[in-house]
Amino acid sequence: MALVLGGLAFRVPDERLHVAGVATVLSGILLLAIEVARTGVFLYQGAGVASLLKLALLGFGLAFPVARFELYLAATLVASVGSHMSGAWRHWSILDRKVLTPD
Repeated sequence: MALVLGGLAFRVPDERLHVAGVATVLSGILLLAIEVARTGVFLYQGAGVASLLKLALLGFGLAFPVARFELYLAATLVASVGSHMSGAWRHWSILDRKVLTPD
């Protein structure tokens, strides 16, 4: 993602960012699949919500190329906060309104 975001910032042609973009998408799908396979509650916990928000921002970046850099920058910020937030926030269940301890 750093290569894609940096490439967008320096106006690198999309063709040159293709491999980095595909690697970013594939690694993201793999990591999300691992988390969902481990526990389905991931999707409505803090970390899962952050992941879904990041995916939405990336999708909007594809749909609106003129705002792609800003949307990808926001996705990177969400991903950074999501991966470094405390365990209490990461495992907070939006549906259960409490922290669900990981298995």
